[in-house]
Amino acid sequence: MNRAEPKHGPTVRTGILLLLLLPLLGGCAVWDNTLALFGLGRDYRPTTAEGLVMEAMDLYNFGKYDKAFQKFSEIGDNYPFSQHSMLAELKMADCKYYLKEYDTAAGLYAEFEDNHPTNEAIPYVMFQIGMCHFRKIDTIDRDPAGANDAIEAFNRLLRSYPVSPYTQEASDRIARARNFLAQHELYVANFYLRKEEFKQAERRLDYLIENYPESPVSEEGKTLLAAVRSDNPPRRTWRDWIPDISLPSWKNIKESVVLSPAGTGGGPAN
Repeated sequence: MNRAEPKHGPTVRTGILLLLLLPLLGGCAVWDNTLALFGLGRDYRPTTAEGLVMEAMDLYNFGKYDKAFQKFSEIGDNYPFSQHSMLAELKMADCKYYLKEYDTAAGLYAEFEDNHPTNEAIPYVMFQIGMCHFRKIDTIDRDPAGANDAIEAFNRLLRSYPVSPYTQEASDRIARARNFLAQHELYVANFYLRKEEFKQAERRLDYLIENYPESPVSEEGKTLLAAVRSDNPPRRTWRDWIPDISLPSWKNIKESVVLSPAGTGGGPAN
């Protein structure tokens, strides 16, 4: 009786044959085409949530935030109920933060908070919303809305989570944003002094001293206010205003802090 030969499917037979022929094949194109038959090679794309996460995190860790964002987005689109979809939501916001698209990032962080209000990463998310506003702070002659929004966001974090890995950093950012606002008030007051609109200057100096007494510029505000009220306000030439407009002091304050990664978010470090 003849023994039945084992039956192999065409894929297995083809695979064995190709493996035997691979050493004989030359050129990248031949190699890629061969690997593509097995779902490998340059054209390979992960077909699972786990595969997409690995690819997305690899791009993210190498600073390729645009491409990483697209991969994280694919996870949410194709695997919305996967255990990885929540991570993808958070890392999409982180990608936009690193790309300095702060409005978009803040919206994505807020969306994550709305979708997962009890998640352990919420303190990190609240902190990052504050950082999105903080990073929009410009020179003191510009709209101070970013500073006000940052203070509000950081205070919300401190009220909701008085003790968290971000408590000290949030408090520090609030102090820096408040100092920016104090410098802004002093700048505006000086602007009115230059135009000899002394009543307007007095109001701004009053506001500065009352609302930002801890600021280093508060003492300068008191000196100017006393001069205005003594009917001997300072009078300056246009040359005296060049340093005030450039204000390198605020730029140094804003850029001097670099945060280290902390918390469960594993996100932006500065």
